[in-house]
Amino acid sequence: MTSTIDAAVPAGGSPPAPPRADDGRSSGRRRRPLGQALTPYLLLAPAVVALLALVGWPAVLVVLTSFRKMDLGELVRGELVWTGFDNYTTVLGDAEFWKITLRTVAFTAACVVATLLGGLVIALLLRQLGRVVRTVLQVCMVLAWAMPVLAATTVFQWVFDQRYGILNKTLVLVGLDSFEGHNWFATGPSTLTVIGILVCWQAIPFVAFSLYAGLLGIPRELYEAAGMDGANAWQTFRSVTWPTLRPIVLMMTFLQLLWDFKVFAQVWAFRQGGPNGESTTLPVLQYLKGIAGSHFGVAAAVSVLMVLVLLVLTVQYLRMLVRSQEVDL
Repeated sequence: MTSTIDAAVPAGGSPPAPPRADDGRSSGRRRRPLGQALTPYLLLAPAVVALLALVGWPAVLVVLTSFRKMDLGELVRGELVWTGFDNYTTVLGDAEFWKITLRTVAFTAACVVATLLGGLVIALLLRQLGRVVRTVLQVCMVLAWAMPVLAATTVFQWVFDQRYGILNKTLVLVGLDSFEGHNWFATGPSTLTVIGILVCWQAIPFVAFSLYAGLLGIPRELYEAAGMDGANAWQTFRSVTWPTLRPIVLMMTFLQLLWDFKVFAQVWAFRQGGPNGESTTLPVLQYLKGIAGSHFGVAAAVSVLMVLVLLVLTVQYLRMLVRSQEVDL
């Protein structure tokens, strides 16, 4: 009879070699040395420490301050008076706070939508213009983008001035006599409209340049193929342009949401939240409670609530982003 060992030997060959002990390198990838594995973390450590020191610790102090009574007297005397949730109760129990919150959210949404639409239109226009006109337009946008906020606010105050503003004079010259001496800052909505125009005017260049960079990455052959298939302008935009620009638009939406929600200088420089507080936003309310009113504990509570509102808006944005990616898949 043929033994078991003989049966395992192939005809005309030698018996198979005994299996080697698995040293962890034959089937899997080799383990990196400890120093090499820690190198990325060591390189990131200085930045992480700097962020914790410059952002994390002040944020913790703001949260702690929101649970204290810290008016000017306590600040001068160095007293530590804990009040629990009294500051939050005071803020949340004020009906004016909810009105200002809704106003801030509406103002932010309007600025974000207007900025994105304006930037998209200009980016598409830049692709169609000649080199000279495109260069002139780009230079003008850079100048608008680089202008300091207070300088731009002063210019807009002159433009919309009731008696000497160039806007009212231009409207009268074209036959709209009702704008003679029109006060653009008589009400809160009109004041916020002017401020929103200023915010969009300075934000559109960044969005336009970002979207234009995305347009430059789209091959012209795709547009030629869409034209040969008989697609019109809207169909070409939807099938060729938009899939490339959508990730950039989503990123610009997130950035503009963060920036426009925190607008302070323009609102304060125009009418300090007036008239009668009708253009007050959450950043202005925080300033009025803290710096102007010397109620730093209440102002800290407003700051924490602002972060929570912004967090809710960010979560909604991330949900929309995830859903759009699931649709693509």
